[in-house]
Amino acid sequence: MITRLSHATIYVLDQDSALDFYTNKLDFEVRNDVTMEYGFRWLTIGTKKQPELEIILMPVQAGGMLDAEVAAHFKAILEKGALGAGVLETDDCNADYEKLKARGVEFIAPPQARPYGIEALMKDNQGNWFSLTQHG
Repeated sequence: MITRLSHATIYVLDQDSALDFYTNKLDFEVRNDVTMEYGFRWLTIGTKKQPELEIILMPVQAGGMLDAEVAAHFKAILEKGALGAGVLETDDCNADYEKLKARGVEFIAPPQARPYGIEALMKDNQGNWFSLTQHG
């Protein structure tokens, strides 16, 4: 039976720019950066405290699972900043908000108390938005 989720995908407009953002602004680490057949770049990252999960920085381009029409729709959604990509968990939402904001990370909403903890909403440099959450 299925035992765990090992990989998740974040769609990006530009892999190099996304890699720079996730490693230099969010302190993620590179797990794989390999050129495969037909020039496809398999690029995965992850947080240092969660080695069992790899996040694929998947370019939005026609080919593979995306035809030209779907790729164009994905690109438009990212360019509008309308794609929620998940929840990034933190031990201290307020401190990380200040640190990431100082690094130039764009926030949609500052930390606020919620029934499930403290949450801020942030965006990557590709158009994905995330909940930065401290469970409480």
